[in-house]
Amino acid sequence: MVPSLSRASALALVHDWTASDSLRKHMLAVEAAMRAYAPRFGGDVEAWGLAGLLHDFDYERFPNAAQAADAEHPAEGVRYLRSIGMEEEICDAILGHAHYTGVPRTTDMARALFACDELCGLLTACALVKPSKAIADVDVPGVRRKLKDKAFARGVNREDITSGADALGVSLDEHIAFVLEALRGIAPALGLAGVGLDAGPGAAASDAAASTPLAGGA
Repeated sequence: MVPSLSRASALALVHDWTASDSLRKHMLAVEAAMRAYAPRFGGDVEAWGLAGLLHDFDYERFPNAAQAADAEHPAEGVRYLRSIGMEEEICDAILGHAHYTGVPRTTDMARALFACDELCGLLTACALVKPSKAIADVDVPGVRRKLKDKAFARGVNREDITSGADALGVSLDEHIAFVLEALRGIAPALGLAGVGLDAGPGAAASDAAASTPLAGGA
């Protein structure tokens, strides 16, 4: 599937709808994880990337504190995406990343988006508490310890991370390691390359925009 929306147009949409730098960077992190996973499941890299990049683009405008199934985030965002011709597989994956929509995750794309969302928030939090602020210094055993520490990054849903990996058919350690590698590949754009090494404002604006909201996909 070749998506109807280009990445450049999707990124412009993210910037138009989302002012928060941390939320933009969260979407970039999930995009990177999705693009990495796509070939593994025979998916289109661009389409999977768009699902990750756009999954929270409406969160600021429609935060959905009541967790309504068909209003606010992500329903309003998907309504807009459908109005501009976004493919249904991408729309369904975005709807499915929030439990409360009731939309089942029936595709690999949807399962991967759900599996990566909360994990990206946790991995970012793990990096930001390192003295170096570098994702390169985060490792699987350390992430496992943080998963068990319920006081750390309280907004991250641990059950979503573990059940997401199970549904995707990968072990938790493999999933953590895989997504870690994907985020390391865009560390400067995420603000996680290390103290003094991250991309400046110009780079963030042009190709990405770090710290993520620790509760990624509500």
